[in-house]
Order: sequence, then structure tokens, then C-alpha cells
Amino acid sequence: MADHIRAIAPAAPGIAGPMPARARVESIDVARGIIMILMALDHVHDFFGDLTSQPTNLDTTTAALFFTRWITHFCAPMFFLLTGVGACLTRRRLHKAELARFLLSRGLWLIFLELVVMRFALQFNVDYQVTIITVLWALGWAMIVLAALIWLPAWAIAGMGVAMIVGHNALDGVAPFTFDRLAPLWTVLHVPGPIFDNGRSLVFVAYVLVPWVGVTALGYVLGQVYRMDAAGRRAWLGWLGVGLCVAFVVVRLANVYGDPRPWSTQTSVLWTVMSFIDTNKYPPSLLFLLMTLGPALLLLRAFDRGVPGWLRPALVIGKVPLFFYVLHFFLIHLLAVAASWWRYGRVSEMFESPDLAHFPFSQPSGWGASVPVLYLIWLAVLVLMFPLCRWYAGVKRRRTDWWLSYL
Repeated sequence: MADHIRAIAPAAPGIAGPMPARARVESIDVARGIIMILMALDHVHDFFGDLTSQPTNLDTTTAALFFTRWITHFCAPMFFLLTGVGACLTRRRLHKAELARFLLSRGLWLIFLELVVMRFALQFNVDYQVTIITVLWALGWAMIVLAALIWLPAWAIAGMGVAMIVGHNALDGVAPFTFDRLAPLWTVLHVPGPIFDNGRSLVFVAYVLVPWVGVTALGYVLGQVYRMDAAGRRAWLGWLGVGLCVAFVVVRLANVYGDPRPWSTQTSVLWTVMSFIDTNKYPPSLLFLLMTLGPALLLLRAFDRGVPGWLRPALVIGKVPLFFYVLHFFLIHLLAVAASWWRYGRVSEMFESPDLAHFPFSQPSGWGASVPVLYLIWLAVLVLMFPLCRWYAGVKRRRTDWWLSYL
């Protein structure tokens, strides 16, 4: 992110000096790469899985399908957190006003990508009959809000982030219709749902803003640990990670607050564990974020000493996450088109706007693939994407064109 800008932050006692203009934190890059790889598995399921039932519905799922979906829950929280961390690291290279302008422009760019580019990648049409607004939308708005928050002291940013994450479940009982004409605003902020429906076009917000903005704000505060010496940084990451994991277990055991779906004892230990960790993502509940952000911090600590050789491919992908994100949707959708032609001799469904239950396209009868096939397709996507990511990472390493910071 604007790596060519000269580092300007002064050194302070007990704090590492300014990072070189092109320095990157490998533990952050490899963490991004891992979550992008896992995210691809979720999107392969979106295009090749059976969408008539939810993978986390304990009444209809299998253990293999449940954990295939559950492991991808770590992706969005970690990406929002690292967006905040990245903004804090960039602050060491930019004046605060420059950082605010960058966050604002980058946020607007992500919203454009969501509404135009990703909408086409998901449906391969431009009829806008059905538009589901997802992660880039929320990430864009989180960056825009962060552009304003960075002017506050760190304790105020942290307080607002904690309040958004811890307190938003207290408002779960407030329905959008309570606000009459302002109902769409409450939907955007807190309750996933439609914000526009005239019978011909539907706009549905899946990623609401309040909790995700809170995660990004806390990520910005967390970025301060990367100004510490290595021992201090690892201690903070370790204790915070363990603390969030313990908090998840304690609050979840209480079964009183933090998630709209209480857990219950099932017919076996495995299924009881599945019920215990089956927390709500839309919107992300307090328990969902505790469950995912605690391990995320421990992962950052684990790679703080260095990235093992077998994870170098993830490191490459983590250096170009937005490039991977946008391109892999087009690739998966094209593979689905090819599979439809091979299986049915037609591809019309691949270009039709679906109903919400069958998003992102109207699946032909018998379409859903088995879990082993989903994993094979996922591996094929990664094999095809890696050379492209390695090439683009090389371009970004060799060049300093301003537009490269936007993809």
C-alpha cells in the first residue's frame, strides 16, 4: 500500500524505527494468503455445492460439509482486522491527511468493485435483477469510516471498536420496520436484508457495517504492536489471542448473550461441538468474532518469527489479495460454465439472475457436487491462480505506479 512513499515516523525508545519504503510484514502477508486460500474454498462451494440447504444447518448437514464451511468463517474477520493493521502500518509512511485521503479513495474503489465488477463476476449479466452486496462493500465503508476515526486518539478508536463488537447484539431485537422510512439505513448498519425491491430489481445487503467497522477500527489500534520490539509484539499477540479464545468459551458456555443461536447438547460429542461453534456470521455476532479473531491473533504470533518454506505460496498470494479475490471469482464461474456445458449441454442457467435461495445462479437439477469433488475443484483453482498471483506480485515489486495500490 503506497510502498514507494518515504517512511516518516520517528523512532522512539522501546519502539522499532521507521520501516523501509518497501518493507512488508511477512506474518501479515502469509496470514492474508491463508485466508484468501480458504475463502476460495467457500466460493467453490457457492458455485458447485448444493445450495438448497445450509452447510451449517445441523438438521440437514454432514460433519464434512459443516467443517468445510466453518473453517472459512475465519476469512472475513481476519481480512477486516488486517485492513486496520495495514492502515496503521501505512501511517508510518504517510502523513495523517494523506492516509485519510488514501483510505477514502480506496474505500470508494472497493464499493465500485462490489457493485459493478463483482456483481458481473458472480452472475455474468448486467440486468441487475438481483444484487447481493457482500464483503467489498463493507470493507470499503469500513475504510471510509476509518479515514475519519484516525484523527481520534487510539483509546477512543479502541473504545468505539469494542462498543460496536460487544454491544451490537443487544440491538438484535430491533427490526428495520421500527424506523419506517429509515428502515434501509438500519438494514445497512445492523440487520442483513433487502434495501430495495420494486418487483423487478432487488438489492440485498449481506454484510452490514456496524460490527465490521468495529473490527477494522480495532485492527488499526492493534497495528501499534508492530512498532514494538519482537518480544513485546509476540507477547501482546499471544495474550490477546488466548484472551479472546478464553472469552469465547466462557461466554458461549453461559449461553445467555453474544449470539442469537444458543448451543445445545446433541447426540454425540462431535455434534455437540458443532453446535457450540455454530455461531452467527450474518451479522457477525460477538461470539463469532471472539471465535475467529482469537485464533487469528495466535496465527500472526506463530508466523512472527518467520514463514516456513511450505507456506511460501500463501505468502505470494497474500501480497496481492485483491487481485486474487477479483480474479478467482471469474475463474470459478467460468469453470462452472464449462461444467454445465459438459454435464447438461447448456449454460443458460450460468447467466440468469437467481432468486435469493439459489444465489449466485439458478442451479440445474442435480447440480450440487460432493465434498471430495469440491476440494478437487478448489485445488484446481489454486493451481491455476498461483502463477497469475506470482506474476502480479512481481509487477508490484518492480514498479511503483500509483494504480498498483488499488489492486
